[in-house]
Amino acid sequence: MTTERQVAARAVKVEKLYGEGEAQVAALRGVDMEITRGEFTAIMGPSGSGKSTLMHCLAGLDVVTSGEIFVGDQQVSGMSEKNLTQLRRSQIGFIFQQFNLLPTLTAEENILLPLAIAGRKPSKDWFDRVIDTVGLAQRLNHRPTELSGGQQQRVACARALVSQPDVIFADEPTGNLDSTSGTDVLKFLRDSVRSLGQTIVMVTHDPSAAAYADRVVFLADGRIVNELRDPTADSVLDAMRKLDVRERVA
Repeated sequence: MTTERQVAARAVKVEKLYGEGEAQVAALRGVDMEITRGEFTAIMGPSGSGKSTLMHCLAGLDVVTSGEIFVGDQQVSGMSEKNLTQLRRSQIGFIFQQFNLLPTLTAEENILLPLAIAGRKPSKDWFDRVIDTVGLAQRLNHRPTELSGGQQQRVACARALVSQPDVIFADEPTGNLDSTSGTDVLKFLRDSVRSLGQTIVMVTHDPSAAAYADRVVFLADGRIVNELRDPTADSVLDAMRKLDVRERVA
């Protein structure tokens, strides 16, 4: 029986350029990164460091200028739009700052929508386990307007989880929530890694949010410059302060 850690997604020498000529900006500069299956990874960095660009490239939402992106053993870079769509439906989950729920659908219908579009159904056991983890059993027949912001984001989390993707990408998932609701969502994400074996990559600017992760990767000027394992809010804050000093000196 192998104990070799499995890689859910990876970037190999990834460059991402925007614009042309003198106006050209390098958002990512030769980034190498592996996302380990069954881990919660946070990506942090100053504004303009490339953290959201890196996540979008890893998720197949943006095209790299050079280098390679893999999800599982599939190479995403160079994939046709049709195959990318299939990959995003079957192997990738998304949680955004905006909940992106359809107002005319119930919580349950919103959760099951991506699977319905793909012509799939979850097993009842898995659906019940996800609903139990997000604590929404009493809210499945409610529409988004009848739910709090935290509950809506938990619906979005359940929607991402229910298709059992290889990896879930979360872009500032607590950005539109009050501190109590934000903490609930972060605890749920942490729980889904521990209890459900989910793999999560989260972009955040909040050291307290990053402390829920197993690992924090820091970007500056389009490069990975630091990494923390088993972070605390204080250790993340200290690392961010050092990054700010580095930026000012540079």
